[in-house]
Amino acid sequence: MGSADSKLNFRKAVIQLTTKTQPVEATDDAFWDQFWADTATSVQDVFALVPAAEIRAVREESPSNLATLCYKAVEKLVQGAESGCHSEKERQIVLNCSRLLTRVLPYIFEDPDWRGFFWSTVPGAGRGGPQLRGLCGPCPKQGEDDDENARPLAESLLLAIADLLFCPDFTVQSHRRSTVDSAEDIHSLDSCEYIWEAGVGFAHSPQPNYIHDMNRMELLKLLLTCFSEAMYLPPAPDSSSINPWVQFFCSTENRHALPLFTSLLNTVCAYDPVGYGIPYNHLLFSDYREPLVEEAAQVLIVTLDHDSATSASPTVDGTTTGTAMDDADPPGPENLFVNYLSRIHREETYLPNSTKKIQFHQELLVLFWKLCDFNKKFLFFVLKSSDVLDILVPILYFLNDARADQSRVGLMHIGVFILLLLSGERNFGVRLNKPYSVRVPMDIPVFTGTHADLLIVVFHKIITSGHQRLQPLFDCLLTIVVNVSPYLKSLSMVAANKLLHLLEAFSTTWFLFSAAQNHHLVFFLLEVFNNIIQYQFDGNSNLVYAIIRKRSVFHQLANLPTDPPAIHKALQRRRRPPEPLSRAGSQEGASMEGSRPAVPAEPGTLKTSLVATPGIDKLTEKSQVSEDGTLRSLESAPQQSSVEDSPATEEPSQAWREQRRLSSASASGQWSPTSEWILSWKSKLPLQTIMRLLQVLVPQVEKICIDKGLTDESEILRFLQHGTLVGLLPVPHPILIRKYQANSGTAMWFRTYMWGVIYLRNVDPPVWYDTDVKLFEIQRV
Repeated sequence: MGSADSKLNFRKAVIQLTTKTQPVEATDDAFWDQFWADTATSVQDVFALVPAAEIRAVREESPSNLATLCYKAVEKLVQGAESGCHSEKERQIVLNCSRLLTRVLPYIFEDPDWRGFFWSTVPGAGRGGPQLRGLCGPCPKQGEDDDENARPLAESLLLAIADLLFCPDFTVQSHRRSTVDSAEDIHSLDSCEYIWEAGVGFAHSPQPNYIHDMNRMELLKLLLTCFSEAMYLPPAPDSSSINPWVQFFCSTENRHALPLFTSLLNTVCAYDPVGYGIPYNHLLFSDYREPLVEEAAQVLIVTLDHDSATSASPTVDGTTTGTAMDDADPPGPENLFVNYLSRIHREETYLPNSTKKIQFHQELLVLFWKLCDFNKKFLFFVLKSSDVLDILVPILYFLNDARADQSRVGLMHIGVFILLLLSGERNFGVRLNKPYSVRVPMDIPVFTGTHADLLIVVFHKIITSGHQRLQPLFDCLLTIVVNVSPYLKSLSMVAANKLLHLLEAFSTTWFLFSAAQNHHLVFFLLEVFNNIIQYQFDGNSNLVYAIIRKRSVFHQLANLPTDPPAIHKALQRRRRPPEPLSRAGSQEGASMEGSRPAVPAEPGTLKTSLVATPGIDKLTEKSQVSEDGTLRSLESAPQQSSVEDSPATEEPSQAWREQRRLSSASASGQWSPTSEWILSWKSKLPLQTIMRLLQVLVPQVEKICIDKGLTDESEILRFLQHGTLVGLLPVPHPILIRKYQANSGTAMWFRTYMWGVIYLRNVDPPVWYDTDVKLFEIQRV
């Protein structure tokens, strides 16, 4: 009965709060204590017993009471942090206040008039310490308080949460036999000795404690809710808006910044989910630590939401000695979490823990992206060994699995962005030559080959059988293949045929003439073939054979019609691209054993909207590989046969993306192809190398087939394996790499994606559900 009575009393207190028309004094402890002192309500209870409509009603009709409720709840957290939460009652009060604030904060943020409330100053709360004294009445407006040292309520709340996350016997194991018995001891506690998990900067792995984990999780959920003010602001075009909650929490004002960063990172990276190739993200975790790991990952990626395009190298803080971080970098971002992440440098801190675990979860993919984007040493270390393939395979699995599901389009984007980032590094292309033997079940054709074959086969599947909203990713997918193509030593016949099928589909006149940028896809594919022929001819007899078999496609491109009647005729053919290629005796028809087909989202599935991604020309920077292997930027120098040389790129990227998206539904729109437009890029098609190959090899293959009566393609392949084109091809062109470059457009995309994931993942309790978020729209499939 105790629990039922407790809930009833709590509900009565809520009703009293919503029905009182007069302000309740902050000194009326008998009234306010009903919300936290005498209750044993879970976070689910708080969400059920404090309905959204009643929070909004108090906000509109009794604003001073809502203000006092928040003040008093923060006051209790501050008191708990100062006292050290020795008693069970103190701990319960802290948890109850934390749950109540988690429930109320989103309704503070959704109202523009209330948004500055937590940044108003509190009378008597000086910056010398986090204490809240003399708390009474509704909030004063910012600047009204005469005390220059007054601390805003938000700062007091954030510092209290940080202290509580390192509170002995509440969220961390006590190192002493006797309890800490004074506030002075609490404030002199060195939280670096209480890091939650072994890993970066901490060798000791504390004994797991279920109660501590649950308490940490509740405080982290409150912290994440504090940070979520960003959800209630519309996406800014320049992405430069700074989240004041994150800015303060990750500043030198927070004395726990370093141990908290390492605690979160080590907790995420040390977690070892059982199994490999688990079908769905939400089934990944199966033990009690799952909520803490997920909460830690979400807090970590939000604190790292920093536009790297506008930041310099990180600064150094003297407190980082002995934490596996660099000590001599130039000044940079004031966000200490970004600072610390960018300076981790000891190789043993990366593997096996970090990258082995960043495989299946969307938050972990964002974290991996942040690691690679902010810390080039981490990126280079991952690429130095074949461990990068342990990241590649799960990403490809989820790309393939999510390709038909419109609710997972964000997952598709981040997977492709990560591969685009990796593909800009030579070592990634080299690693792809490792034989693929893991055999994670995917509904792709069975093949024997390398990780490069896997990548190409999955990309082909996405392009040919994904949903319409993935079309803007085609450029990225093919750019990745272009970037790695100079290093691919031996493609399988399955992968070779997939590349030729894409060229066949993209080079139909109907597709080429349907949108202003469709011809770019043909340029990308021709660049792939040229790179392999010029730099990896030996060993790629399968691709050479596929090119010979499909030579008519190249001849059709060379003779592409440009006259108005031909253009008109092409646009009348409103049909889909050809069916996937099939070849007698090949294994292309059979999918891997144990695989399941990609399926669309269940009707009614919730998803969040995403801002548009920049065009590939904004997303990447062109670099040329020098003879010594170094890269030289070519952004200021025009390149022959480059996709971006076409005059059509003068059109806004968003416009052509929309045209391409609609092109399969309608070939008639505002834009229409002209003879001059086709001629402007047809003359730049890089066909010389391929035509020369066909000119030399086709007669030889035809002759050997006639002379020896060959009908078996294995004999033709054996002939091609021993063939050579040395001295017969045009002078090899320089290798052109399109490296990902940080920009405000992708920063804004990541912000909307990240918060969208967090919104959808937090359903128990539903922290932000049915609140007026502005950063994205909540939609149903």
